Amino acid sequence: MNDTVADLPYNRLIGLESGHNVEGPLLRLPGGERYRNHIGTVSAGALLSLAEAATGEFLLRRFGSATGLIPVVRRMEAKFRRPARGPVSATVPLSGDLFERFEGELASKGRALPGIPVELHDSEGVLVMGATVEWFVQRSTP
Repeated sequence: MNDTVADLPYNRLIGLESGHNVEGPLLRLPGGERYRNHIGTVSAGALLSLAEAATGEFLLRRFGSATGLIPVVRRMEAKFRRPARGPVSATVPLSGDLFERFEGELASKGRALPGIPVELHDSEGVLVMGATVEWFVQRSTP
């Protein structure tokens, strides 16, 4: 089992770094030429990968483990606000009622569709992308 989503093979491949503070950034995409697109800014694909991974990390930290659950991304909606350059950090600004609904659905139906908001900020703290990642989470059968 992975301690962090950053340990998953794809996330290691793209170089995601884990944040250590639950209140601060969950994950970070380091700066570097390999993330740049044709105009010299961070590729949309890299930003979307960071958003997906950060919401997965948030769920992992919230539940402590994915044991007994099968989570997969169902849908993502993103709005790119400014071109990103250099390192980018991901945070999840979340209200508590989302988890009450999520846990209720999971308990009653055995599955749920939480939409997790995520914000990506550059090294100067500027919001470069906002997204909502909808997860399909199902209890695994023994």
